Amino acid sequence: MSFSTDVKQELSKLSNLANKECVKAEMYGYLNSNNVSTENEKIKFKTENDYNINRFSKLLNNLDINKYDIDIIGKNFNITINKKETAALKNLYSDYEIEENENIEKAFVRGTFLGSGSINNPKNKYHMEILLRSMKTVEKEIAILEKYGINFKILNAKKYSIYSKDGEEISKFLAFIGASSSVIKFEEIRVYRDMRNNVNRVVNCETANLAKTVNAAVKQINAIKKLKENGKFNDLPDNLKELANLRLENPEASLVELGQMLKEPIGKSGVNYRLKTLINMSL
Repeated sequence: MSFSTDVKQELSKLSNLANKECVKAEMYGYLNSNNVSTENEKIKFKTENDYNINRFSKLLNNLDINKYDIDIIGKNFNITINKKETAALKNLYSDYEIEENENIEKAFVRGTFLGSGSINNPKNKYHMEILLRSMKTVEKEIAILEKYGINFKILNAKKYSIYSKDGEEISKFLAFIGASSSVIKFEEIRVYRDMRNNVNRVVNCETANLAKTVNAAVKQINAIKKLKENGKFNDLPDNLKELANLRLENPEASLVELGQMLKEPIGKSGVNYRLKTLINMSL
């Protein structure tokens, strides 16, 4: 199963249907998701997740909406509420306002995610998105999330979509809607990804530094060989001759190591200065 399916499976099993107001808020979230439509005066919800369709039906039953049909078309599970029950459901929400209560606001947001939310596999990239039915719902959901310190953005005003590509924000969202097991799994993947990225950065940095060191050593050795070829080497001061011979004998040695090999050891900057002098004299 996909990570998104795992999250919805966990949420669909939450045993928190005793609070009627939370049930009503979660159903309101479903109804404002992009996967709910009205056809021939009937409300229809479609999903690829059988756990999700079970959750939706439990919410309906809890709200005394009992007459509906469930069928499967292709990969989709569909639940269709008959005309009379659809009218009753619409009346239930005719003047509905989401109460400013944390549990009720969580239930509403959870319903929108269950209705039409998706999360990419965090092993590949961080991306979560929820498609909603109106800009009013988009603005309401953004406001609720901001209230609890969760930062999501509007992806496309025409499609009424909110999203986040930030791992921390997605993790906070999952915790907010009650997907605690999914949060743990998500965080484990985040830690692994961060460690892997840090290792890659270190390796890349070390590789770049090694390449830089090798290139510098090659340039120094070529300059020394050139001085020998054109007869200038023997005219060099003894301190430059000593260092030049050490470089030829130790092509892989660092500047610090070369400095320690000298009869009178010097530091890295002193070695670097002398090697640059040799290069300039070979030009």
